[in-house]
Amino acid sequence: MPTISAIIPTHNRLESLAIAVDSVLAQTYPVHELIVVDDGSTDGTSDWCEQHPHITLITQDNHGVSHARNRAIELASGEWIALLDSDDRWYPEKLSAQVEAIRESAGERLCHCDEHWIRNGKRVNPKYKHRKYGGDVFSHCLPLCAISPSASILKQSLFDDVGLFDEDLPACEDYDLWLRISAKEDVLYVDKALLEKTGGHEDQLSQRYPAMDQFRLKALAKLLRTHTLSHEQHTLATDMFFEKLRIFCLGATKRGKHESVEALLTQYKDLLNGKSVI
Repeated sequence: MPTISAIIPTHNRLESLAIAVDSVLAQTYPVHELIVVDDGSTDGTSDWCEQHPHITLITQDNHGVSHARNRAIELASGEWIALLDSDDRWYPEKLSAQVEAIRESAGERLCHCDEHWIRNGKRVNPKYKHRKYGGDVFSHCLPLCAISPSASILKQSLFDDVGLFDEDLPACEDYDLWLRISAKEDVLYVDKALLEKTGGHEDQLSQRYPAMDQFRLKALAKLLRTHTLSHEQHTLATDMFFEKLRIFCLGATKRGKHESVEALLTQYKDLLNGKSVI
C-alpha cells in the first residue's frame, strides 16, 4: 500500500483551508499524514490547526508557496507527495483513483488528473488550451501550466532527481517544476475530474502578478541553460522562449517601459545570440 503525505500550504485562508482539510480526511484511500504549512498567516490558522490532532503543523514567516511546499516535502515521510492548495478541495475518490492508476502504470512517478473549475462560486469550462494529457507532455507544458498542483501526486524520489520548487520564483513555480520533470520522463494521467479548483479571489498569484510570462521566461531560460534537453526539446523550448519574450517586450514597449525591455534583453543576452525579438 503506497503511503501518501498530503501537503497544504496556506496564507490567511482559514475558511477555505477547513474545506481543503475536510476533503483530505474524507478520502476513501487514507493519507499517511497531513501536513499544513502556515506561511505567516494572521487569521488564526495555526491556532485552528493545533486543535486538530490529525494535522502536522509547520509555521513560518511569510516566504511564499514554494518555500512552504519545500519545507513540508523535506519533512514528509510518505512514499508519495500529494499537493493540495488551500483554496481547492479533493473529491473523496481522488487518491483511490490515482493509486489504482499508479499500480497499473509503467512506473511513472508523477500522476495527475482532470478537475472542475470554480470561478466566483460558479462552474466554468476550461478552454481547449487547458486540456490535460499524459505520457510525454513536455510540449504541452511549454505554453502554460499544464498540470495543477492540487491534481498531482508525486513520488518522493522524483524530487531527489529534479529538485524541489524554485523559491526564487514568486509565481509559475509549478510551471517550472513540470518542465523539469516532463523533460526527463513521462507522466501518468487519470482522465476524470477528481477535484474542484477554485479561482477568482483577490489573493491568487495571477491577480498579484498579471504579467505571468515574465516568470515563465525565467523558468525557460533556466532550463535552456542546463544544456540537458534533447535536440527536439531544445528546439521546442527555444521557440517558446523567443515567442514569449517577443510578446512580453512588445507589450512593455507599447506601455512605454523601454528600460524594462532593455534590462530584460540584457538578462537573456546569452540566449539571444544577437537575434532580435522586436
